[in-house]
Amino acid sequence: MSKIVLGVSGSISAYRACDLARDLMRAGHTVRVCLTDSAAKFVTPVLFETLTGNACLTDTFVEPTRGRMAHIDWAREADLILIAPATANTLNKIAQGIGDDMLTTLVLAAQVPLLIAPAMNPAMYTHPETQASIHKLQSQGAFFIEPTEGDVASGETGQGKLAPNADIIAITESVLSRRLTLNGKTILITSGPTQEPIDSVRFLTNRSSGKMGLAMARAAQLMGAKVILITGPTSLPDPANATTIHVRTAEQMLAAAQEQAPKANWIIGLAAVSDYRPANPSPTKIRRSEADLTLTLTPNPDIIATLAKENPTKRVIAFAAEPTQDTEFATEKMHRKGVSAIALNDISNSQIGFQSDENELTLILANGETHQSGRKSKLGCALWLLDQLSENP
Repeated sequence: MSKIVLGVSGSISAYRACDLARDLMRAGHTVRVCLTDSAAKFVTPVLFETLTGNACLTDTFVEPTRGRMAHIDWAREADLILIAPATANTLNKIAQGIGDDMLTTLVLAAQVPLLIAPAMNPAMYTHPETQASIHKLQSQGAFFIEPTEGDVASGETGQGKLAPNADIIAITESVLSRRLTLNGKTILITSGPTQEPIDSVRFLTNRSSGKMGLAMARAAQLMGAKVILITGPTSLPDPANATTIHVRTAEQMLAAAQEQAPKANWIIGLAAVSDYRPANPSPTKIRRSEADLTLTLTPNPDIIATLAKENPTKRVIAFAAEPTQDTEFATEKMHRKGVSAIALNDISNSQIGFQSDENELTLILANGETHQSGRKSKLGCALWLLDQLSENP
């Protein structure tokens, strides 16, 4: 398998690099760890040497082998450099070409893929200088695993948590295999819920978080595609370097998708679109009364079926969130909508699907073949699905 240099910088989440190193080894990779001085305040070199069975680098001027330059040797021998966690300090130094410690010097000497998983305070992550460094490194070919939202060590809530190890592993495998099978393609993705107004303050919606759509966008980018993401209202960040269009209602989503579809090679419908909308939404708030309120609903357009009909030469993939793994019903739905393939996910399992970080898919192709993903992170499922679609044109 591959030789990976795992760079660890001085974030509170440095402890998670211990499990990450073991997970990479379980996947069959050889792991060497390089710590910054700050990281060594959180986790010790001895710990990583025990876990990996290899020397751990910390000091540029202390060489494990006399007469050798470790930062050059490790850079030449590695297949990938993974920095997880990457602090704002380390990330910004790499972007500026600074090599003032073993890790940044090693990165400068390397000519292999660089994968960076930032972890820091949300204000530091969104700071213009940090974002400029990220965009600069991406333009130079570096890959990024965006931090997730949640509670951080400072007690604040926001985007800054180190991505789940399962996602880091999935992206590492993707980068190592160089699966740029979607290079040159543009993929249009619909994602998230829709909101159908009842009055000026109330609306009909569903439990979709948009996490699977965001994962699909990131997976497509990792595989070389340009991404157009049309999303309903969610609390998720926009994917970097994608065209993101925000909509609210099903009719708005359809109009945006019809406008963008001519630019796309593939269309993937992940949005949980409301099947119905109030026929006569009130322009003002409906006042409470003791009388019954009757709400008349009218069908919404079938977005993915409409796109499939209007774009017969494009590959259109639907998603079906169902309370069972009934492939017969999903197959009928695929033919009724006129799509190229359909991905079925069982929403009766509370551990996967809506609002969770994991999923399990059954892909049904137009020729009747079915493929099972097994339970994975949503990013892992997205990479798996795009692999399957690439292998089964």
